[in-house]
Amino acid sequence: MKKNTAEIVLPKDLLEFMYEAAHIQRWNDHIRPQGFTELDKQAHKMMILYILARYEEQDQGAKLDWQELIEGGIFEFLHRIILTDIKPPIFHELMRQRGPELNKWVYTEMERRIPSLTNTKFMDRMQIYFDKNTHPLEKKLISAAHYLATEWEFRIVYHLNQGIYGVEEIKEAIAEEVEEYSDLAGVQKIALNSKTRKFVDLIGKLRFQERWSQSPRVPETSVMGHVLVVAVLSYLCALSVGACKARLVNDFLGGLWHDLPEVLTRDIISPIKRSVEGLDEIIKEIEQRQLEEQILPLLPTEWHKDIINYTVDEFDNKILVKGERQIVKGDITAQYNKNRFSPVDGKIIRGCDHLAAFMEAWLSIQYGITSIHLANAVKSLPEQYAGKVVGGVNFGKIYAQFVTENS
Repeated sequence: MKKNTAEIVLPKDLLEFMYEAAHIQRWNDHIRPQGFTELDKQAHKMMILYILARYEEQDQGAKLDWQELIEGGIFEFLHRIILTDIKPPIFHELMRQRGPELNKWVYTEMERRIPSLTNTKFMDRMQIYFDKNTHPLEKKLISAAHYLATEWEFRIVYHLNQGIYGVEEIKEAIAEEVEEYSDLAGVQKIALNSKTRKFVDLIGKLRFQERWSQSPRVPETSVMGHVLVVAVLSYLCALSVGACKARLVNDFLGGLWHDLPEVLTRDIISPIKRSVEGLDEIIKEIEQRQLEEQILPLLPTEWHKDIINYTVDEFDNKILVKGERQIVKGDITAQYNKNRFSPVDGKIIRGCDHLAAFMEAWLSIQYGITSIHLANAVKSLPEQYAGKVVGGVNFGKIYAQFVTENS
């Protein structure tokens, strides 16, 4: 992504491509519950990656490149969409034996299906990530998060498929893969069935919380999948405006964790929040109280400030001054676009949250499944953002791609 606010930061082809992951059904040759899509798996993986990385820093004194962790996760997400039809054991065997050739084909397919990314620095970095032996610890953490997310799914699949041929062999293979990462501090914590495992289980419930539960919709998406989309879009927006590294990382994590309280309250739709004056504030108070009473105790105390930063006043711009968070009324200016201020573009995250909601509604209508709720979103959100620039990102142009097509 190039630093040029005149460009369309989030092109239509990329937005549509990301949502293909919502169609990809995992474990589709096994009995499985709803919520086992590739989009959900990749979201859970990135949440687990946060946990593993924080423990590696805290317990092992590791010096991690968080931008590399985030971009590596995004690159693997896009890579997996292309190679969706290959079963995991075969996929890993092919990557071991013919990885470079397979990667080259993936790049060609991405240029064909997402032409807007062709010849961008983002694509250059993706190729370096897969083709060069750089950042081994970051890649190890990403791989460990991948297998732990798979292991979480399989614990559910296993109970539904006991006695079916081959399931015991899969169980053993997954256990062996996870064991390869047993030297990582976070993997040890999760293996002990500690509070950390409970947190991983708790956030996993976001996979089963359906978005737009009052509307029929295709593809169906969960809160879990939604937050990953918001996180990736927020990161790309921050990249486009020349955000410093801390800001890039915060905008991704802010998008990833912004709906965390909904694991306890479930998704309360906006019309309900706006139905009674002051109701939105009461809901926020309840969410914050439950966050502090039920979620934060499952995590190390040292992480609490970060999680609160990403989940409380999540749509406000914030900076860090003398160790304390301060809300910024306007945009994050060049003065605060420095790592020491640890800025967060809450307003960009909010714009990406709305854009993800728009895409969920727009895609369903393209498939011929609509409702008054979806139709209202597709009409009102482009109107709300018409000509609007948020934090240097021209959301009006992003929506115009879809409005022009439908006009």
